[in-house]
Formats: sequence, structure tokens, C-alpha cells
Amino acid sequence: MAVHWGIAGAGKISHDFVTALRTLPESEHIVVAVAARELSRAQSFSTLHKIKKAFDSYAELAKDKEIDVVYIGTLNPQHFEIAKLMLNHGKHVLCEKPLTMNLKQTRELINLAKERKLFLMEAIWSRCFPAYETLKKEIDSQSIGEVHQVLVSFGFNISDVERLNKRNLGGGTILDLGVYTIQLACLVFNNEMPHTIKATGCLNEEEVDLSMSASFIYKGNRTATMVTHSLVELPNEAYIIGTKGMIKIPRFWCPTTVELPSGTINVPLPETKHKCNFVNSAGLRYEADEVRKCILAGLTESPKVPHDASLLIAELEDEIRRQVGVTYSDD
Repeated sequence: MAVHWGIAGAGKISHDFVTALRTLPESEHIVVAVAARELSRAQSFSTLHKIKKAFDSYAELAKDKEIDVVYIGTLNPQHFEIAKLMLNHGKHVLCEKPLTMNLKQTRELINLAKERKLFLMEAIWSRCFPAYETLKKEIDSQSIGEVHQVLVSFGFNISDVERLNKRNLGGGTILDLGVYTIQLACLVFNNEMPHTIKATGCLNEEEVDLSMSASFIYKGNRTATMVTHSLVELPNEAYIIGTKGMIKIPRFWCPTTVELPSGTINVPLPETKHKCNFVNSAGLRYEADEVRKCILAGLTESPKVPHDASLLIAELEDEIRRQVGVTYSDD
């Protein structure tokens, strides 16, 4: 049975998402419509991707009865209102990370989805990659012993990307890049709340973070250390270090490789018809497939990105922002 998608936003990530969807069978995924704030952008997108409907308002997308689920690929500050709109019109939602701008909004959105008995998932695509299943199995098998340290860095020279530098666009590395580092720590330590959080960073003239360094300290002398940056390229790798060994994940946010004590495992991605904007974007197919499986099973949340995980990630993001000194109008 095919799931019928609506696409909110006609930007780069929406392009990559639909391009990745096209690597899956049309008997399972059909894109019905795309909406953007400018009709010309929606029409150009629909022409390129051969989508039959293009709207110039998200309200029209929400009202379309052909659509089962909406993918939200708009700017961060728009996620909350668009997701609410879709849920209130009976649509399931897959929303790009960060799910919202803060914990308060995240809690409200999740409560609304539960009230409406609709599926809602934060699009932390990393967790849907086969490499993450391998990671969890390896940790659970105790092959590296008890994990005491997670080290993860994520940074590029993206200082010219306007949405990352403007406060009113929800800029900063904490919400854009940090979410990936935070979610990995949460996954490895089973969604445990750290008892101590220490964070610092550098702000630009708009008082959004150009960089962030944070440590989470958990009971039992376990630590996660995360670094993000928008001025320089970091190693962009993750290390999970235990008492008996170590797991390394290159490109940890979209990994096709995981290096285990027993050897390296590779899961290549399929070719795509259109060129993608971001590295390994064909892997967005994994989260789309996860959404379909959950909806067909009648689930309202994904076991891979459960609501509790999104709530904890939002809470940790809020605390890191508080310590670094980053606030938004939504706060």
C-alpha cells in the first residue's frame, strides 16, 4: 500500500528528500503535492520532480484529501506552526530537525499529535540508517564493554549560509548541527538525562552561536563530549569508547560505514536521478521507509525516533543555548 506525501517547503532539503523517495517503489511512496510561500518556487519544484500539484500556501496542502503524511522541510522557526496546521487537518507529520525551537513547543506539538492520534516524527534521519542498527547491536552485545565516553564533532565552513547566521531564521549551530551530536549521545546512553551539563561557545553579532562545545556527564563516570562549528571543518566523526574497545562512525550523521572491533561494515546508497544538495542524501529513503512502516502499523511514533527522545533532545538543546547565551523570540 502506497503512502501519499505532501511536501511543505521547496528548498534544498525538500529537493533531496523527494529525490531519495524516488529510489523507493512507487507502489509504496507517492508524492501528491508540494507547497511553498511563492507559487513559482512550488511550480518549479513540481515540474522538476513530476509532482501533479503545486500550492502557494501550506493551508492548501493541509486541506488536500489525497495526502496522508506531510514532510516539513522549511526553516526552523516555521516548523511548529506548519506541523500544528497539518496535524489539525488530520495529516501525519515528518518534520525536519529541530522539531521545534524549544522544549515548550516540542511538548505542545507531541501532545497535539497524541490527542489527534496521528503519527509525528522528528526527522533525525541518522537513526534510520542501517549503520545505527549495527551500532546499537554492537553496544548491546558488550563487545566494547561498558561505554564511558562518546566523542563527536560536526562542523563545516558554512559562514555564508544566511539561515545559520540570523536569529530570526533560527540560526546557530546548536539547533542545526548540535541536534545530531546530542541525539547520538542520547541514543548511546539510552535516553538518560545527564546529571551535569557544561556548555560554552562563540556568538556572532546577532548573538547566535558560531560554535559550541558541550559535555554531558552521566552517573557511573560516563561522558559525552560534543563540538559544533560553522567557521571551520571538523573531523565529523563519532567515537563510542568502552572498557574493551571502540566503535568509530565516519560521517556519523549519515553513515554508510561503521568501524567495529571485528571489522568495517559498509552499506552503500543507491544512485539518485537528480543530484543532491547534501552528502549521502539518498539515505533520506530510510526515514521515509520508517514513516511508512509506522503509519501502516498504526503507530503514532517511531521506535527509532520516539517522542521521549525528541523531548530530551529539545530539553538538552534549551540548556546548552541557555549556557551559551542564545535566545529566540519563540522562547
